[in-house]
Amino acid sequence: MVQSYDPAARTGVVLSEPDRTPLALRPGSLDDSLFRTLHTGQRIVFDVEEDDGQRYAARVRIGSEGY
Repeated sequence: MVQSYDPAARTGVVLSEPDRTPLALRPGSLDDSLFRTLHTGQRIVFDVEEDDGQRYAARVRIGSEGY
């Protein structure tokens, strides 16, 4: 779920399911997506990547976990 998103900077924070851990959106996460912007509360599916011990949301897709 989208917690926050800044369309000008193309940055934001999403919450992972089911524990609602906040993850920063990886730069370019929407590049190959149907999305051009995200809205607070919007349900999305994403992959989690780790880089230097930091976890990020990447490759955003439409939908919600389990579907």
